[in-house]
Amino acid sequence: MVPLSFGDTELLLRSDRSVYWPRERTLFVADLHLEKASFFASHGQHLPPYDSRETLERVGVAVRETGAQRVVTLGDNFHDAQGAARLEDVACDMLRALTSHVEWIWITGNHDGPADAAGAATQCGGTLHEELEIGGIMCRHEAQPGESRAELSGHWHPKLDVTIRGRRIRRACAVVARRDDAPPRMVLPAFGALTGGMDAGHEAIRRSLAPADRIEAACAVRDRLVRFPLWQAQRRAA
Repeated sequence: MVPLSFGDTELLLRSDRSVYWPRERTLFVADLHLEKASFFASHGQHLPPYDSRETLERVGVAVRETGAQRVVTLGDNFHDAQGAARLEDVACDMLRALTSHVEWIWITGNHDGPADAAGAATQCGGTLHEELEIGGIMCRHEAQPGESRAELSGHWHPKLDVTIRGRRIRRACAVVARRDDAPPRMVLPAFGALTGGMDAGHEAIRRSLAPADRIEAACAVRDRLVRFPLWQAQRRAA
């Protein structure tokens, strides 16, 4: 875990692609995409059907290592609207164990609508919200352009793709937007086992975080916070 200054508080960025907030004892994970493998299997592309177990096991490890008392999922918890109904018994038991141990908050996304997330909450526990403010930070699935409050979101699955000394490095990362006159905002990397990614510097991500003075990629590498500038507003001479 590495500390990341986030306005008037400090978050901990983890190498497993989660974010922990010590002050609130809250663990944030985005884009679990549970039951993605079973979705592809239903369309003729057979993948090992254990992605949900792997993802939930990693959530459990993060809860144990941080001592989190609350978990907030930032949308796209299931890969599609029928994902909760396909969740097999072992994965559901793992999820029940987590939701009975911590306060579990489902934030809905564009892949899993309220009905699907409500089914998961009924079947395996947790409470359901479209968005939620916690300790002054807005938690939602997709960053809202023009948001003036601190914000944590997911949706874009950002990945850093850079070449350093001739070596190409690709890894999931957070994208942090900062303004001189407003709190920061962050897009979390996708946490799910089978999630792909979008270039962290993509214009669509920048638009979702507008307005901003500067945008950077951030990731935890060997207990160090590594930052890469992605964009900075041009300053005009007076």
